[in-house]
Amino acid sequence: MMYVRTGAERLAADPALAAGHRLGLITNPTGVLPDLTPTPDALTAAGVPLTALFGPEHGIRGTAQAGFGEGDTTDPGTGLPVFDTHAIDGAALDEVVARSGVDTLVFDIADVGARFYTYVWTMYDLMASAARLGLRFVVLDRPNPLGGTVTEGPPLDPEFASFVGRFPLPLRHGRTVGELALLFGFDLDLHVVRMEGWRRDMTFAGTGLPWVMPSVNMPTPGTALVYPGTGLFEGTTFSEGRGTTRPFELVGAPYVDERFAPALNALGLPGVRFRETWFTPMFHKHAGIPARGVQSHVHDPVAFRPVLTGLSMLHVARELYAGDFAWRGPELQLDQLWGSGTLTRCLDAGQDPRTLCPEPAHPEGRLLYS
Repeated sequence: MMYVRTGAERLAADPALAAGHRLGLITNPTGVLPDLTPTPDALTAAGVPLTALFGPEHGIRGTAQAGFGEGDTTDPGTGLPVFDTHAIDGAALDEVVARSGVDTLVFDIADVGARFYTYVWTMYDLMASAARLGLRFVVLDRPNPLGGTVTEGPPLDPEFASFVGRFPLPLRHGRTVGELALLFGFDLDLHVVRMEGWRRDMTFAGTGLPWVMPSVNMPTPGTALVYPGTGLFEGTTFSEGRGTTRPFELVGAPYVDERFAPALNALGLPGVRFRETWFTPMFHKHAGIPARGVQSHVHDPVAFRPVLTGLSMLHVARELYAGDFAWRGPELQLDQLWGSGTLTRCLDAGQDPRTLCPEPAHPEGRLLYS
């Protein structure tokens, strides 16, 4: 089977694609070539003049849990300094980038296709910094594991902008990181090293590329597929499966009973069935306490609509367990994930939140692939 040729592989073969004298690579464990050689090692061996590395949330090695970085360190493979960028923006981020001494920033991190996954906002913040500092910015493009034919959910309301959404994207955005970089529209010297062989209708399996966990709670392509919907449960007292081997596929709580799975299956949601299950999270919400809930089994990835599914699950959970189901702090966290206050208001009023989800659409704007 032929595999997709990523921007990182193309740059390793032709260093001239990222002109510059002092390059800083923004990466994490997903930054690998098809043979699993880490991108920093491959580029260094190819003669690309890397002088610094930058790590996002979870860190350059991927060891940190959600909401944390790994701190500044030294990369043992290349000996390059590593600068932690997580939770830093504006002037503070400019200081970090300027201190690194780079003249070009290069981004090579795999996204999962959901607006509230933070790597694209690390890219956004560093693009803004590059624009302020007059640096060149290069994106080594990678596949969107959800494909590129469908968007779901309304765009972010700018009043709710945060590190889980800084630009008015739909929740399932349907773009590659290179296409997002072009869409953001910063006034800077931007270059995207395009993939070769990627089509918008490709599943991740169809790319022929190895799946490397983008973060500690994103173990499989199946996790990424359900994440744009079940990730919304992070803003509730339900467990979204963190602390288990199937995060975001498992959803439940200690107070769930036998009604949950049948109520979800009765909705006839496209491409998915729900299996009743029990699980005990080892950390995070309800740590060490047995929970009852469901596992989402996607049997038709093309028909499956993760955002519609997540809204339906929230509605059923709210209706069946109103006495226990609640929003989880910090205050209005679900509003940040959803990108506006409409979802919490809808659920609090007992209304069906599926009315908030427009029909799936094709991504619009500047697209690099057909």
